[in-house]
This record gives sequence, structure tokens and C-alpha cells, in this order.
Amino acid sequence: MATTPTREVARRVFAGEFNDATYTFKESDDERAPVYLLLPTGERANRVFLVGTLMETEDVGDDSEYWQGQVIDPNGDRYYMYAGQYQPDAASMLRELEPPAYISVVGKPRTYETDDGEVNVSVRPESITEVDAATRDRWVVETAERTLDRIGRYTDGTDGDGDAAVDEYVAMAEQEYDLPIEDYRRQVVEALESLEDEEAVAAEPDA
Repeated sequence: MATTPTREVARRVFAGEFNDATYTFKESDDERAPVYLLLPTGERANRVFLVGTLMETEDVGDDSEYWQGQVIDPNGDRYYMYAGQYQPDAASMLRELEPPAYISVVGKPRTYETDDGEVNVSVRPESITEVDAATRDRWVVETAERTLDRIGRYTDGTDGDGDAAVDEYVAMAEQEYDLPIEDYRRQVVEALESLEDEEAVAAEPDA
């Protein structure tokens, strides 16, 4: 009996780290093998889960609709996503949503090399859902926790339970990227501080 392929875990990642993740790889020569994006904090991502503010939508297609969406995270960094005829539900959402709006997106990372040799990273959305501020806030906290877990494994050489472990994806990230890991710890701090600032403003009495 044929087995159903296991869906990959959708990784939570802030836009700053996502946009730095320019290296992709496969773990098999099989033509249908999943393509992974290597996060600089030492984790592979075949799918990502993000929540933020949809700031802009635009049909950038020539012969047919091809929608671009720009989503901003609490640090002011942007994810870019593209949906066309092969992602009809996501394209429909980008066509109909009125920015600014909080949305959650599950999708696959894609890389594209420009003519001048730079690598741009975007998301091909599988699903887009409009959400509320509380959902966005929970995502920020959970993404901060996941990012700190990855940084811990990267800097301490331990697995998630604190046991010594050789992590092949951390080793790969060290080889492929020359980026200060503290950048991502700073992004976590700034994201959590932005939530505190919003809560403080919301708690202020009306003038």
C-alpha cells in the first residue's frame, strides 16, 4: 500500500533571519525530494509559518494574474510572497484583502538569483488567513522562543534538551553563512519589546 508523504513542520522565523537564508539543499538525489532552506541559526525549513501585517498587494503578472504580497513583522522587516494560477486560493486572498491586515501564511520558501548574483528569498503561500492581533502576538512570542532555542543549539552545541549533540544543520550553517548569530537574538528582543510597547500604548487612558 502506498504511503502518504509526511508534511514537513512549518518553521516559525522572523523576516530578518528568513531574508538572510539564501542557501537551499536537498537530502536526496530523488527528483521529487524536498528542497530545504537553511536558516542561519542552524535549522532546515521546507515550509514556514509566519504572521504579520499585510502592507501591500500588487498584481505583477504579465499575461496572467501573479500576485505579490508584502508582510511586515514586528521588527519592520518584510517577507515577500508570490501566488499565481498554481496557488489559486492564496492568489484570491491577495486579490481580495485590503491592507493593512493581520494575516497568517503557511508556505514554501523559494530562492531566486538576480542578474547581479544576489539571492532573494520569498514565500510561495499554500494558505493565507486573516487573523486578529492576539493571534499575531502569540506568533511573535512563539517565534521568539523557537528562535532562541535554535540560537541555543547553535552556540552551545546542544540539542533542545540541553544534551550534547552534533547538529548537522548547525555545522552546515556555520559553513554556508558568515553572519553574527547575535543579530537574531537582537531581533527576538526587539520583537518582544515591540509587543510591550503596543500593550503600553493600548493601556494608556484616552486623552
